[in-house]
Amino acid sequence: PLEPPLSKMLIASVDLGCSDEILTIVAMLSVQNVFYRPKDKQAQADQKKAKFYQVEGDHLTLLTVYESWKNNKFSNPWCYENFIQARSMRRAQDVRKQLLSIMDRYKLDIVSAGKNFNKIRKAICSGFFSHAAKKDPQEGYRTLVDGQPVYIH
Repeated sequence: PLEPPLSKMLIASVDLGCSDEILTIVAMLSVQNVFYRPKDKQAQADQKKAKFYQVEGDHLTLLTVYESWKNNKFSNPWCYENFIQARSMRRAQDVRKQLLSIMDRYKLDIVSAGKNFNKIRKAICSGFFSHAAKKDPQEGYRTLVDGQPVYIH
């Protein structure tokens, strides 16, 4: 079972032409945190994590981690060197394969957006639109859906 926002992201990604990347992002969001930070090597772990950082957001950072792991032949030693949980990555790979087979069954196209992060961000927003907010002149922000006050943390 997939959370409704993740399902919406995946369906929208087909029309937006970024289903390959969204498959990976949804799989990565479906597992526990892929980063680990041992007490005795926190600075080192933070440096490694910074290599994957994407200014466009955490979702694209997760995509970068998965793509780097894939480019390194899904290597366990690579995970160890980069302070990445190998078990979580294998689970994400498994979830991705399952989602891919479901998409194949329903004849949904798997298309890559390449480096067009705007397509990917549009697909993400389509799933998480209920989290969208706008600036409120009195206090912080308010959600667009129900006007709930929210704050940046």
